[in-house]
Amino acid sequence: MSTIIHSVTLVDDGHLVEDGWVALDGGTVSARGSGTTWRERSAAEAVDGTGGLLTPGFIDIHGHGGGGASFDDGPDAIATARALHRAHGTTRAVVSLVTAPVSDLARRVAMVADLAATDPTILGSHLEGPFLDAGHKGAHTEALLRAPDPASLDLLVEAGRGTIRQITLAPELPGGLTAVERLVESGVRVAVGHTGATEEQTRAAFDAGATLLTHAFNAMPGIHHRAPGPVVAALYDSRVTLEIIADGVHVHPDVVALAFTAAPGRVALITDAMAAAGAADGHYELGGLAVTVADGTARLDSNGAIAGSTLTQDAALRNAVTGGIALPAAVAALTAVPARALGCDDRFGTLRPGTAADAVLLDSDLRVRAVWVDGVRV
Repeated sequence: MSTIIHSVTLVDDGHLVEDGWVALDGGTVSARGSGTTWRERSAAEAVDGTGGLLTPGFIDIHGHGGGGASFDDGPDAIATARALHRAHGTTRAVVSLVTAPVSDLARRVAMVADLAATDPTILGSHLEGPFLDAGHKGAHTEALLRAPDPASLDLLVEAGRGTIRQITLAPELPGGLTAVERLVESGVRVAVGHTGATEEQTRAAFDAGATLLTHAFNAMPGIHHRAPGPVVAALYDSRVTLEIIADGVHVHPDVVALAFTAAPGRVALITDAMAAAGAADGHYELGGLAVTVADGTARLDSNGAIAGSTLTQDAALRNAVTGGIALPAAVAALTAVPARALGCDDRFGTLRPGTAADAVLLDSDLRVRAVWVDGVRV
């Protein structure tokens, strides 16, 4: 199926191209340009995008569910949640799994590996736990948190068969830095998160190979003028990508803007979405913990802590732009930046010729009009 999407404002590679067009052919982008040159090409379908904006497909490197379903609950739940987020522009996603016994996590990452083998829109798994600091546990079961040990790490990596994209851990835990090195050597990206680490400890983790900061500002010490903490360590390190949840709840819009200013090209807008994303307020469960969602905000019943979000990536885009982020930078934070963080920017996160034909057509209010995955309108 060949498709030409024309008469759009193309938002890609940090630039805006007015009256742009993109040709999708055989699952890849075959060409792009501006003006009426698209008429010189033949296509089975021509989509008039007048008044709209065309971006690469969004990539979510940290999310837990949606549409009433949690990723931890198996293939059917993952399919339900992915359908919800795909409708909101997320064409590729990492399946994030919350803290559980290591044996359970091994089974779940093996299940995700099986899914990734048949569904290329699933980029692999992300283990958010159990190697987290109890003092910054967020919505994770404290009794299951533990320091990393070689046997557990090897079990998980083997079960993932090369599909574990990232593991979040607190580097100050006993064996934490050794775990970072071991995981990186195994091809797993390491994120610092749910941590009480100092700036110095965080820098040591980055020097050991960690390259991500899990939902920056949340579940970690804030910035103090005498104790900068992990956020400042990440802002100053060009090797590090900072995840941000731009839902207006987790991080104040002015602080989101600060991160974009201090770390240009290194902010990835994630959802950290739980099951209630795209679903009604009410009672849910996250990692075995009771959660109540009211007015779109998820909080633990036990202590009122924020328990993930109900965000979709198109909403994150609108929130970021409303908060003062330039549209090209905001789009990059949903596309090129997460693709680069995962090491797959040669294939995803852009609409350059030769890359995957994943595209999102937005209206002038940045709401989704259409989504293509591998050149097929979904």
